[in-house]
Amino acid sequence: MRRVLAAMLLSGWWGAGMAASVEGVNTLSQSEFELITQDLAAAFSYKAGASSAPLGTSGFDLGVSMVVTEIAPEHEAAWDKAMSGEPPKVLAVPKLYLQKGLPFDVDLGAYYLSLPGSNLQAWGGEIKYAILDGGISIPAVAIRLAATSLFGVEQFTLNTRSVDVGISKRVLFLTPYAGIGRVWSVNTPMGNAEGVLDKVELVEDRTFVGLSFTPGGLQVALERDTVGEVISYNLKLGLGF
Repeated sequence: MRRVLAAMLLSGWWGAGMAASVEGVNTLSQSEFELITQDLAAAFSYKAGASSAPLGTSGFDLGVSMVVTEIAPEHEAAWDKAMSGEPPKVLAVPKLYLQKGLPFDVDLGAYYLSLPGSNLQAWGGEIKYAILDGGISIPAVAIRLAATSLFGVEQFTLNTRSVDVGISKRVLFLTPYAGIGRVWSVNTPMGNAEGVLDKVELVEDRTFVGLSFTPGGLQVALERDTVGEVISYNLKLGLGF
């Protein structure tokens, strides 16, 4: 947890400065390749960062967030081999996102992530349907599908798919929310790692809990997200109507 707080403070919001790219994947063992896949899937897969309530046909949410993923000590040796420079202690990944409300309690979203100073980048999208849109006495409940594709690395291509069910309940200007789901990840070796490593396919449970609030016109959310055994923290700041 101290690493996470330090990364958020030292990053200047836009990520812990790095000068290292993922270029040594071909030197990894198969088990090490699986370890970095676990971390990357947790860091780059979709994060809720919001309640389950729909935005409405005129609603939108535009902003930035910082996803900080802890790297377990037993994973650090794999990252040391995979990175061309100083390996990270955490993955601090800035994210730009846009969500738009549609009719019938459906929201669509798109997002872009990049680990500063590295060659790790990703695009993603999500669709959310509010089964219950919430009210004074009932919570909001939604199901969400999302996908992310990582690019920029010549030695592998990583894709994640996820589904989750979330629940939230607004109390004055605070909205606690939580959810459970599953993440499917496929990491395929490419370039000089092809033929050296086998494709990694992971299916991992996901849980998240967070709190969003609206000071002034801002949308702020703080969230703890767990994919498998890898923990991430998501701090989001946006403008929404």
